[in-house]
Amino acid sequence: MKKKIYIAGPLFNKHERGYLEDIAEILEKEGFDCFLPHRDLTGVDESELKTTTMSQDTKNKIFIADLNALKESDLTVALITGWDIDSGTSAEIGYTYANGKPIIGIDASERRFRNLFVEGMISEKVNDISAIIPAIKRKLLE
Repeated sequence: MKKKIYIAGPLFNKHERGYLEDIAEILEKEGFDCFLPHRDLTGVDESELKTTTMSQDTKNKIFIADLNALKESDLTVALITGWDIDSGTSAEIGYTYANGKPIIGIDASERRFRNLFVEGMISEKVNDISAIIPAIKRKLLE
């Protein structure tokens, strides 16, 4: 049975979304089933996602889709680059940790002090995409 991976990270610009898509592509080539929130939403009006306002119905659909994907995942890969860990990513990390599942964090070796409580939930940190597969295999075989 394919292992399911939830990919968490900020989605505020093309660069962030593209990097997350690169991560998903690599993991899927290795045979993992990935959920990428901005790519894998179903039943949501795409045009509404491109506006600054969103209906409560759309917000609810996004929340339920993300929550179900987190519940079904075996592991979360979280992009934690930047000045601070994104609040949505932090919530996804917290949910994963509370459910006893491993989290692989991808940072960029930045010398910053982030929220140490959130960082404490991360099972292992790697510095680039090439290190994700070995880290995932270690965590899923533990």
